[in-house]
Amino acid sequence: MKTYLVNENGYYGDFGGAYVPEILHQCVEKLQAAYREIIESESFKREYGELLRDYVGRPSPLYLAKRLSEKYGARIYLKREDLNHTGAHKINNTIGQILIARRMGKRRIIAETGAGQHGMATATVCALMGMECVVYMGKTDVERQLPNVQKMRMLGAKVIPVKSGNMTLKDATNEAIRDWCCHPEDTYYIIGSTVGPHPYPDMVARLQSVISAEIKRQIMEKEGRDYPDYLIACVGGGSNAAGTIYHYVDDKRVRLVLAEAGGEGILSGRSAATIHLGKLGIIHGAKTLVMQDEDGQITEPYSISAGLDYPGIGPFHANLAATGRATVLAINDEEALAAAFELTRLEGIIPALESAHALGALPKISFRPQDLVVLTVSGRGDKDMETYLKYMNND
Repeated sequence: MKTYLVNENGYYGDFGGAYVPEILHQCVEKLQAAYREIIESESFKREYGELLRDYVGRPSPLYLAKRLSEKYGARIYLKREDLNHTGAHKINNTIGQILIARRMGKRRIIAETGAGQHGMATATVCALMGMECVVYMGKTDVERQLPNVQKMRMLGAKVIPVKSGNMTLKDATNEAIRDWCCHPEDTYYIIGSTVGPHPYPDMVARLQSVISAEIKRQIMEKEGRDYPDYLIACVGGGSNAAGTIYHYVDDKRVRLVLAEAGGEGILSGRSAATIHLGKLGIIHGAKTLVMQDEDGQITEPYSISAGLDYPGIGPFHANLAATGRATVLAINDEEALAAAFELTRLEGIIPALESAHALGALPKISFRPQDLVVLTVSGRGDKDMETYLKYMNND
């Protein structure tokens, strides 16, 4: 049977692989050799499961949003990743990866972050495990996500503002990779999304797949069947989306809708709609769709949402788009802001700006009354209050 999951060489169709500097080959190969065995071991499953339950607070609820359902004419369930400890889906991945790092004998953890949620989740698990933590974050993002920066520092992480490029997620990732090149022996790089060289896209997707495993059980309890008609999630690097669709990706009864950041419009020159605008290239160790000019130089992305402001996309999602398995919608800043306020006023849930892009897909889909829809609210909106207040004041 055809599968959309990774093959034994680390590729999803034409996308993926591991394109890394010579100095990191050994690190990546060791991880490739170790990760499956670790993840599939009984001791890992037991420790990971206990931490997800007792520390993160899983399972996260699957909530029937009645007023939102009424508005869009379908049964819309929200997968509430915003209710996890630290306020987003990121913690599912960082707990899993720090357990892998510890089993591989690493003592120092580095990470990149855009919206700060992954940085905070990494700082949290480093505090929990007593490990050194260094987080790279673009200076632009440090300024627009200050509450998360303060939390990371309180947790004991060293936050390094990156001043190259447009000082956002891409640039933070560049610096984290440089650090890894300088300290390959004792350092483990916890990548926050389904990006980077193999095995990261697959490893992160597996760790986040707890989301779709729970959806299967929860929707069965509520609706008497274990699959929805639609799964909707936002994509930047793509980890919450990968987790949402993982157990359904080969099930053609389920329509997959990915919402990427349109910024000020796909053709505006200020966008992060990588799947719409990208061409085949290599970024941060993987072959995927990349926003680039004719000379192959990466073009700067833009989104109101720090977590979606990335010029690449995970190879898993690039393949879903290229094969037509997923429908990809570009949601612009205004649409995302309107969707965030709509959810807040209809359901009393303030979503992260990233999740608001998934909500922004709802008006673009023609649902039938019997359709079951599951939309992942990947994070809560505390970190974005300044942007929301600005929007309210300008309204």
